Amino acid sequence: MTNSTNPTDTTNPGGAPAPVTGHAGRAGRAGRREWTGLAVLMLPLLLVSMDVSVLYFAIPAINADLAPTGTQQLWIFDIYAFVLAGLLMTMGSLGDRVGRRRLLLIGAVAFGAASLIAAYADSAETLIAARAVLGIGGATLMPSTMALIRTMFTDPAQRAKAIGMWSAVMTGGIALGSVMSGLLVQYFWWGSVFLVNLPAMVLLLVLGPVLLPESRDPAPGRFDWPSVPLSMAAVLPVVYGLKEIPSEGWHAEYVVSVTVGLLFAALFVHRQRTTASPMISPDLFRGHGFAPALVLNLVSAFGMLGSAFFTTQYLQSVLGKSALEAALWALLPSVPIGMAAPVATSLVQKGVHRAYVVTAGFAIGASGYALLALAGTDSMWLVLTACAVLASGIVMVLSQMTDLAMGAAPVERAGSASALLETGTEFGGALGMAVLGSIGTAIYRHGIPATAPAEARETLGGALAVAGHLPGRTGDALATTAREAFTHGMQGAAIAGALLLAGAAVAASMSLRRIRVK
Repeated sequence: MTNSTNPTDTTNPGGAPAPVTGHAGRAGRAGRREWTGLAVLMLPLLLVSMDVSVLYFAIPAINADLAPTGTQQLWIFDIYAFVLAGLLMTMGSLGDRVGRRRLLLIGAVAFGAASLIAAYADSAETLIAARAVLGIGGATLMPSTMALIRTMFTDPAQRAKAIGMWSAVMTGGIALGSVMSGLLVQYFWWGSVFLVNLPAMVLLLVLGPVLLPESRDPAPGRFDWPSVPLSMAAVLPVVYGLKEIPSEGWHAEYVVSVTVGLLFAALFVHRQRTTASPMISPDLFRGHGFAPALVLNLVSAFGMLGSAFFTTQYLQSVLGKSALEAALWALLPSVPIGMAAPVATSLVQKGVHRAYVVTAGFAIGASGYALLALAGTDSMWLVLTACAVLASGIVMVLSQMTDLAMGAAPVERAGSASALLETGTEFGGALGMAVLGSIGTAIYRHGIPATAPAEARETLGGALAVAGHLPGRTGDALATTAREAFTHGMQGAAIAGALLLAGAAVAASMSLRRIRVK
């Protein structure tokens, strides 16, 4: 895979990328082996993204079997995402030092073992612990896959295609996870949602050493251990607070949590700027285009996940679809989404400046939100179309910003660069749900009569539960009012989302215009 004399590095002693000879026979061009290796890399990426949503339909069966407390149920669901977000930067930096392939394979072992334990967990505590280890494994797998793509595909055009595929698989995995969990729980048992991870991890462990090159920073310096708790203290409180605000409101404990996280973030940044061997080198931000890519990537995640807070509830609670029906209908927008990244890549490679492609992506996303703002209480096809338009535009942006950031990052710091991008995605998604969710919730509560029970004024689910216990027309009237109020809230949030993405389109046009396409 590389002409370097050191088989474990894809960089020369000076830190510049070593020549890569693919099986196509031209230096710098990836061949059949690299593309086959990319297919292998898609396995862990798909599973890690699926595990974000794989418990959506398994929770009721888990509750019946393990009888967790309310707090334990929340931890079963959330601890995977929290651990994943908190360790991304640590694992990205560690991969740069010990080797990305090595860390990937170690993560595959941990992910597979934790999946097996989770599948046969006999208590809530065991399942929580297994989900935490799954989060650790996921944190090793995600930045390692992107970093290996950066080292395997040194030709800019090929790298852009590979990253487009990476973006499509990542987005599709989240949608597929909920559907797969519903089907597996319906025909097998809840533990099967974890067992599906095992064949893919075994395949990765068998084929990874054969098809994937080892790569690492040849002169990484010492590992900065104090940055590990600092990074986790920066990420976890912010993500926790932002995830709780949409459903629970702006309570003091969540605001304090976000504030504490931001203070630790400032301390983390200060340490990276002053220590001799930082976990995340400030030099990354000197790469032409890296900082704009990081910010626009965060805004993209804001737009993508901010809408999900409403559309999933709309399909189930407004239209009355079952959870599995809603998940199956939600797969329809994935069809155009799968084509968005390749189209964006093709446009750039045909000479269209990346600034115009990204601007168009944000504009398309804003159009999707504009369509969502037109939805009524019986507008399934309009909502699905809006989701498809919104997500297609966002995926165009995500693929291009990922390619820009990874191309701007030195190959020896590919793991750190990937981890920063993915951490930004976590922040952006949580922020989108918090901000847009809060706008929608405020409009919803304004639309519910002050005389309605407190539970009905909190959430649509609470209102429907109360309505189910009220007699005849009284219950029907409350349910209708609640559905209309929720739809109005979704419309208001969609308008805010459209304005944000329209502003991002202008910002992208201005900030990316002077960055040449590589």
